[in-house]
Amino acid sequence: MPLATSATSAIEYVLQLIALFGVAFALFHAVRQRGDAFTAADKLNKQGWIAILVIALLVLLVVPVINFIGIIAVVAMGVYLVDVRPKVDDIQRGPRW
Repeated sequence: MPLATSATSAIEYVLQLIALFGVAFALFHAVRQRGDAFTAADKLNKQGWIAILVIALLVLLVVPVINFIGIIAVVAMGVYLVDVRPKVDDIQRGPRW
């Protein structure tokens, strides 16, 4: 049984690290973008996304990723990375030829 417990703990640790790096990347990206790009993409404003991602980072620093609140933080990160980030990047990049 101790081997299964240590394997489970290792998997949880790896998931926690991946989630922390993902939220940190999303937060870094949000901070570096222009504020008007968020509203031009019909998304929540820059300050709102920064606040959401800071809260998600703080939650993941305190709560395990497998906890319900940790899952909510990961979902917030996922929404930013999958939905908001590409549209903000497209707005700033301009029309493609």
